[in-house]
Order: sequence, then structure tokens, then C-alpha cells
Amino acid sequence: MEKLRLGVNIDHVATVRNARGGDTPDPIRAARLAEEAGADGITAHLREDRRHIADADIEQLMDTLTVPLNFEMAATEEMQNIALRHKPHAVCIVPEKREERTTEGGLEVAREENRLAHFIAPLRDAGCRVSIFIAADIRQIEAAHRIGAQVIELHSGAYCDAHHEGRFEDRDRELEAMREMSTFAHSLGLEVHVGHGLTYETVEPVAKFPEVRELNIGHFLIGEAIFLGLQPAIQEMRRLMDGARA
Repeated sequence: MEKLRLGVNIDHVATVRNARGGDTPDPIRAARLAEEAGADGITAHLREDRRHIADADIEQLMDTLTVPLNFEMAATEEMQNIALRHKPHAVCIVPEKREERTTEGGLEVAREENRLAHFIAPLRDAGCRVSIFIAADIRQIEAAHRIGAQVIELHSGAYCDAHHEGRFEDRDRELEAMREMSTFAHSLGLEVHVGHGLTYETVEPVAKFPEVRELNIGHFLIGEAIFLGLQPAIQEMRRLMDGARA
């Protein structure tokens, strides 16, 4: 079975920085430490309201990273222009609302196929790998395939929430849906990633899915870094992922 890649999302280092203003803690330093700790890629979400990652962060990440940058963004003209200017390794199209604290669900692709197909075409032409952040739903996966996405990232938030709230029947149902949809997406030729809400307690069952190639984890790792340090927190996640994969 292929090695499972770990993408580390550094958004919430920037959240802490922006809470007080100034330059610290530095998300670019966090990205470099994540690389040293074994991250296979760095994820950063440039939001419309710039609540955490800023434009200058993206510029510095592009200049300094030696691992791929996964640029999360909404499907807006402004974000498309930024992605086309920087040409990151990957762009992940996510839903975005100003009032949400974090991304609350997957993108509605099936109802916006035509718009999204035209939106992602220039990104693909520029050499970016295009990923669509969606729920584990067959309609959304089929639509993502039709519009020309190369990758889907399944939203694992419902599974993680159910686990931490003790709703184990719901947890198992969500896990099974992700397993089935990972297999289905792989059968269409899509690369499968998973992300949102994963922790030490919830990562291993997902890491066992043979079709999943990458996990993107951020908030939990930044939280654990307060107690363990960023590199040990990432190394422990890497250990759990590798153990489950083996």
C-alpha cells in the first residue's frame, strides 16, 4: 500500500498572530517546522476576509517551501487571479461563508457544474492540480469528475464530530460512507484526500482506507502544539497514520 501523505494546515498559526496583531507567531516558520517534522505538504486557506492567512503569507510560502503548497480558496474571481499568479502545486476549491468559524461542509458541485467547470479550467491549464472539497456523496463525486477535477477531498467533519460527541452509530455510518465513496471516486480515476476535524483518536480508521492518498490536518495539530510542540505533535500524527497504513 502506498505511503499516506500528510498535509499540515497552518491557518490557525495565523489566527493566533492576527488575534493580537504583529508578526508572531509566524505561519511561515510553522510551515518550515512542519516540513522538518515530516509533513508532505502545507495547506493554507486564503479567505475572502483574510481572517487568518494573508496575501503576504502565500507569497512567502511560495518562495520558501520545498514541499507542495495546497492553496485552499473559494470559487471567486479574486481567488482565481491570485492562484493563477502564484501557480501553487494544488488548489482546493472550498465553500466559504463570512459568518462561519470554519468550513462547515462540502462544496455543492452538482448544482453548479457549469460555473465550476469554467472556473477550474484556467487553473488546470496553468498546471495546478485541482481538488474539490465535498461531502461523501455520490452525486457530488460524479459532478466533480464531470467538471474535470483531478482530486476530491472528502469532508470528515461529521465523522469526527459524531465520535467526539459519543454518537457512535452516526460515527460508524459516516465512516462507512467515506469508505464507500473513497472506493467509488478511485474507480473514476480521481485521487482521494480526506480532511477536517481529524485527531489522534479519529485518524487511524480513515488512514486504513487504501484509496486515500492524503490527509489534511490543521486545527488539531496547532492545538496539540501548545502542549507538545509543533514538531512532536506532527510526528505523533505521522506515527499513527503510518501504523494504520501498515
